[in-house]
Amino acid sequence: MNKKANDLGLKNTHFVTPHGLDKDDHYTTAYELAILSNYALENETFKKIVGTKQYTVTINGYPKALSNTNELLGVLNGVYGIKTGFTNGANRCLVTGCKRGEMDLICVVLGADTKKMRTTDSIKLLEYAFNNYTYVNVAEIIKNYFETWKADNLKNFIIDKGRSNNISLDYTSIKNPIIPIKSSLINSFNVFIDCNFNLSAPIYKDMVVGNITLELQNDIIYTSNLVITSEIKKKEILDYFIYFLKNIYSINYNFINHNFI
Repeated sequence: MNKKANDLGLKNTHFVTPHGLDKDDHYTTAYELAILSNYALENETFKKIVGTKQYTVTINGYPKALSNTNELLGVLNGVYGIKTGFTNGANRCLVTGCKRGEMDLICVVLGADTKKMRTTDSIKLLEYAFNNYTYVNVAEIIKNYFETWKADNLKNFIIDKGRSNNISLDYTSIKNPIIPIKSSLINSFNVFIDCNFNLSAPIYKDMVVGNITLELQNDIIYTSNLVITSEIKKKEILDYFIYFLKNIYSINYNFINHNFI
């Protein structure tokens, strides 16, 4: 269990007992319980069990009805789990999974004095989140800005001693492109690009020439390197010779036309 906690990056979680009863070295946090719950929900059997309100099992040939102790399951819109808890040390606890539309939340309430208080607090937190937050595709925001920026700026690159000035750029894709933000901040994103336009050949693929940053109210949401996606070779003697011949031809052509005219 502790190895799995470590694998999930749960730095403030430590297990001593498999059943969860109070021990001094048996602890976690609300945030890390949410991470653990999110991981557990990837298991379809677990997800089905925590979302089942009632189930009948057979014990020694006799049916036994089991009821889920999650008071929000089947009552609050969108709730599909996850787990209640109680010990004398932890008091009343509830981890709730709730999905409405595209928004899927995990709410964790710990240390409530009563079952009613954990229920009330959970509902308040969930309703606040659904009413005040929305999903935003930050990948689309960055892509749209980047494409506009490229159209305006690719012509500004100067490749010293390069066979070409035609450069192609890209940036690292976003692992989590959809994020929740406060609805009131939906138009508060800013994208910044810092780039070196003066380069020297040879230019290699994946060479870093700048960075792109997405900010929300001065908080950095995403940052990545701008990289070259194609190579530009350095001019060789033959390239200079061809350039010289072209210029000689152009000069002579213009001289002859000018004199005959």
